Amino acid sequence: MLVRLFKRFLLLLLLAHCPFIARWSNFVVDATIVVVATNVTYQDRIAAFGPRLTDEGLLGYLVSVEMIEANNQKGCSKLKRKAPTEQWIALVERGQCTFIEKVRNMQASGAIAVVVGDNEKNGLITMYATGDTSDVNIPSVFIAQTEYKDLRSSSLKPVEVHLVKDNLLQPLLDVIIVVILSPTVMMIFIYVLWRIRQRQRRKQDIAPQQVVGNLATKIFFESKRQENEPQECAICLEDYADGDELRILPCKHEFHITCIDSWLTTRKKFCPICKRDICSPTEETPLLSNHEPTP
Repeated sequence: MLVRLFKRFLLLLLLAHCPFIARWSNFVVDATIVVVATNVTYQDRIAAFGPRLTDEGLLGYLVSVEMIEANNQKGCSKLKRKAPTEQWIALVERGQCTFIEKVRNMQASGAIAVVVGDNEKNGLITMYATGDTSDVNIPSVFIAQTEYKDLRSSSLKPVEVHLVKDNLLQPLLDVIIVVILSPTVMMIFIYVLWRIRQRQRRKQDIAPQQVVGNLATKIFFESKRQENEPQECAICLEDYADGDELRILPCKHEFHITCIDSWLTTRKKFCPICKRDICSPTEETPLLSNHEPTP
């Protein structure tokens, strides 16, 4: 039962965290390109090289490189012609050369930022570069196919856009929840299950009050003690005195009633001397297994 509950808990925990895991996989996606005139936003992913955007973001005019040089739309070489406006952001197409080469060429051409678009696949990637990239001092972002085609068609003439800084706080909080809070909740759940299991085992190890109360008793008198009968309680090690009430177990061992009742109902349901289970039915006590008389 507990195992099934634990498995269900793990499944629910995994399902609950799927949104967090998905958002973490898009950790650097929370940046956008905003078209100032229409307030339309496009999701992007900032490159792993070069500077990040400032808190204020970056305002500029998005210009498709093919509008400047038709044969250089991928930005694999430095532009020979000047851009039609100042503070311009280069829009180039993915392919033919590496990302870092595109950014370096556009930086050398006077661009303040670079937007690289995918014309084949509709998915975001992180742009990486090998070697030393300390010479790159302009930010660059990547956009998917749908966003690229839309921006490309609207940037045949300069379009004012705002590159907005990545929002790292919420993904970071999600990661903290997944990495720290979830294991804590799981450990608490495991501990509660362990305590329940221990309690169930403890209940199985002790005798019910009704069974103990039905065991035979007698009043001890030294004058009536047989030679082979003990004269002290094996639990408290005190000698029996006249008038002491004793409990007689099915195995015939005798103890102070207070001592043995406490032993059987709080510690073990076995005789302290011979370890016999007092709840097991015998010929003399056949009803102990049912704990109550049958009609």
